Amino acid sequence: MSELKHTPLHGLHRELGAKLVPFAGYEMPVQYPLGVKKEHEHTRSACGLFDVSHMGQLLLRGPSPAEALETLVPADIVGLEPGWQRYALFTSEAGGILDDLMVVNAGDHLYLVVNAACKEQDIAHLRRGLSAGHELEVLDRGLLALQGPKAAEVMARLCPAACEMVFMQHGRFEIDGFSVWISRSGYTGEDGFEISVAAEQSQALAQRLLAESEVEAIGLGARDSLRLEAGLCLYGHDIDTETTPVEAGLVWAIGQPRRRGGERAGGFPGADVILHQMHAKDHQRKRVGLLGEGRAPVREGVELFDAEGGRIGIVTSGGFGPSVGRPVAMGYVALSHAEIGTQVFADVRGKRLPMTVSRMPFVAPGYYRG
Repeated sequence: MSELKHTPLHGLHRELGAKLVPFAGYEMPVQYPLGVKKEHEHTRSACGLFDVSHMGQLLLRGPSPAEALETLVPADIVGLEPGWQRYALFTSEAGGILDDLMVVNAGDHLYLVVNAACKEQDIAHLRRGLSAGHELEVLDRGLLALQGPKAAEVMARLCPAACEMVFMQHGRFEIDGFSVWISRSGYTGEDGFEISVAAEQSQALAQRLLAESEVEAIGLGARDSLRLEAGLCLYGHDIDTETTPVEAGLVWAIGQPRRRGGERAGGFPGADVILHQMHAKDHQRKRVGLLGEGRAPVREGVELFDAEGGRIGIVTSGGFGPSVGRPVAMGYVALSHAEIGTQVFADVRGKRLPMTVSRMPFVAPGYYRG
């Protein structure tokens, strides 16, 4: 543990009695005394505060940062309006996913947020791939996620202007004299805000937010169950270098201008493979949601079988969904078994547990769209 990095909120986590575990090279809180289940339920009913400062925050500057980034991602970055954020993917020449990230058009530059476990390779990937004249700045800032149906009530007291934004908008504001960058987004399926703040001000801002009666500190355990119920991928589990965006059900992350038939079509790593799969639909597997019966959770790595005992896939994320009230999972199955309502069987310690292919998300999203 002594070799692990710490976020600016490490001292606060200890004060709050967090159970700390290694995660993506950092010592992070997996839960607080409230416990994972209650933290999950509190976020769904009120408001949770997450430390996501381990994520990488980057600024991309240059004569044409959007065009430069489009050489590395299939998203429509050129068409992203100022003050808006978009989900994107770094892809490999083989069509696999190197990482997923958020991209903000901040006016004369782009602001990127990348996954903690991948940030060093992402930085190297960007520096290798960007055209001359473009500069990448690695930021040292805290990042807090305020999530839940009462997040807007809390934010209205601290920064009313931020509440005027809708889902996936981004802006620069002040909270109690702190200069902050806020996006109306998150990774729980709930309404909420992600707040970037100077590292040295992170703990004071977190304490200010936690002073609000609706807000509880939430750890990685509940963050994982929340994002699973929301049907959101975790890099290194549900998506990786061996998975294409088409197999992962992330075709929506491929911008319309980047598809076949337009002036800006292709031009990103793996475009031939990915666009071929999109149009030919000849990929062999697909990411699906899975609903279990009873209460026994079905975890990552569990193999999936058809009624005749043939192996058809594998679970990539799974657990008990506190808000759903039953086991939920996502994984990859053969296309022949990917239709909604198909029954499959999960092999859990030699027992074949029935599961049903389900739509995702498992919980209706609470995003604020105006």
